[in-house]
Amino acid sequence: MNLTQLHMWSQMEPVNQTEWNSTECPSIDDFRNQVYSTAYSLITVLGLVGNGLALVVLIKTYRQSSPFHVYMLNLAVSDILCVMTLPLRVLYYVNKGQWNQGDFLCRISSYALYVNLYCSIYFMAAMSITRFLAIVFPVKNLQLVTENRARIVCGGIWVFICISSSPFLMTGQHFDPLTNKTKCFEPPKGGAVQKLVTLNYLSLVLGFALPFLVILLCYAGIVRTLVSRNSSTRRQQDTGSKAIRMIVIVLLTFLISFMPYHVQRSVHLSFLSRKDTACSERVAMQKSVVVTLCLAAANSCFDPLLYFFSGEGFRSRLSSLRKSVSGNSARRTARLQPNRGSQSRENQQLKA
Repeated sequence: MNLTQLHMWSQMEPVNQTEWNSTECPSIDDFRNQVYSTAYSLITVLGLVGNGLALVVLIKTYRQSSPFHVYMLNLAVSDILCVMTLPLRVLYYVNKGQWNQGDFLCRISSYALYVNLYCSIYFMAAMSITRFLAIVFPVKNLQLVTENRARIVCGGIWVFICISSSPFLMTGQHFDPLTNKTKCFEPPKGGAVQKLVTLNYLSLVLGFALPFLVILLCYAGIVRTLVSRNSSTRRQQDTGSKAIRMIVIVLLTFLISFMPYHVQRSVHLSFLSRKDTACSERVAMQKSVVVTLCLAAANSCFDPLLYFFSGEGFRSRLSSLRKSVSGNSARRTARLQPNRGSQSRENQQLKA
């Protein structure tokens, strides 16, 4: 049993009413289908627009690369890959829990969402460490933090997250005889809940608490350094403002997206091991699964804010890209104008 098998119990779908050994509780299928289809549709649009624009800017201005730029690029790629699979989830819930897209796409859709979730956490931790070193140890930072080392770190994150999430590729669609439908994104039935509760705490530490603690320590060091500075140059002020914006955005992302999901997952698994739960508690717990999973998927919408407000020169990159595009169009227009002028002169000569 590993980290990803644990996720599949706790977050993918509310457990069917029959699994609670109760037939009296009302079904939340309508609530689930409406919330998931609406939320995933909004996340798809916002995520594709925001991260698509960021990816274009980062690729077009790659000559201005830096370690922070490398992390932003990898984070944008992770978000794009994730949101591209969300329309498949929308179709599933619009069809009221009927999966028609085949076993392979079912596996990829489950896999992509959680690869993005934990890649985002680790990339944010890496970006926070990079900003910490740049502000607290500016001299050593020039030697410690390089683009090549940033690429190695990103490669390590991708390998670690992709391997630890690989069991999602092992579980695909299945036929549910109770509803006579082909299902996807459903949790496995049966199993030792108590063992999953124990494994949950292990994954909670490695997948969320540890990187979050690293981020908090980095931000504490950044704030302490910024406060203790006696004289600030213009450049130091700009670096400090970028760091503060980054702190605000990353902490909001954790508080809104990552923390509710991980807290609810722990509560949910503990709840499954209880025998004395009331119907109202079961319904509330199932609805909380829906809400927190939507919030976790919405992390793709917060990342473009990180690029725009705290990325190194991202707005200047965007401005330079816009100027280069307008300059190219102006040059094309200039090339066409002499041709049109020469044609008019030739026509006048012919008339004469």
